Amino acid sequence: MKKPKVAFVCVHNSCRSQIAEALGKHFSSNIFESYSAGTETKPQINQDAVRLMKEMYQIDMEKAQYSKLLSEIPQVDIVITMGCNVNCPTIPCKYREDWGLNDPTGKNDDEFLKVIEEIHFKILELTKRVENGLII
Repeated sequence: MKKPKVAFVCVHNSCRSQIAEALGKHFSSNIFESYSAGTETKPQINQDAVRLMKEMYQIDMEKAQYSKLLSEIPQVDIVITMGCNVNCPTIPCKYREDWGLNDPTGKNDDEFLKVIEEIHFKILELTKRVENGLII
C-alpha cells in the first residue's frame, strides 16, 4: 500500500511545523511521508528548535530541512495545522486537523520543550491512527 503524505503547516514554516516534519520522519517514516510548509518563509529554521532537537533526538533539522512554501511540497493526503493565530493556510487533502499548539518562538527552553514533547506525542498518536486505518 502506498504511504500517505502528511503536511505539517504553519504560517512561517520555521518552528513547530519543522519539528513535526523532523519527528514524523524520525518516528513514522515506515507509515507516512512527512513534509512541512507555510504561506511565508523564514531565512532559517528557528535556532532554538534546531538546538533542542539536536540535544533531545540527535536530529539535525538543518541538514535536510529548510523553510518552504506550500507550493514547494507535493500533493498531500493529510494536512496538520500547528495552531494558527492568524488565518491558517489551506491546501487540498483527504483529511485535516489542527493541533492548536502555541508558538514557542522567543520564549524560554521550557516552553520549547513542552511544545516538542506535545508534537512527539501527537506524531505517535497520528501514526497509530494512520496505521490502523482510522484516518484516510
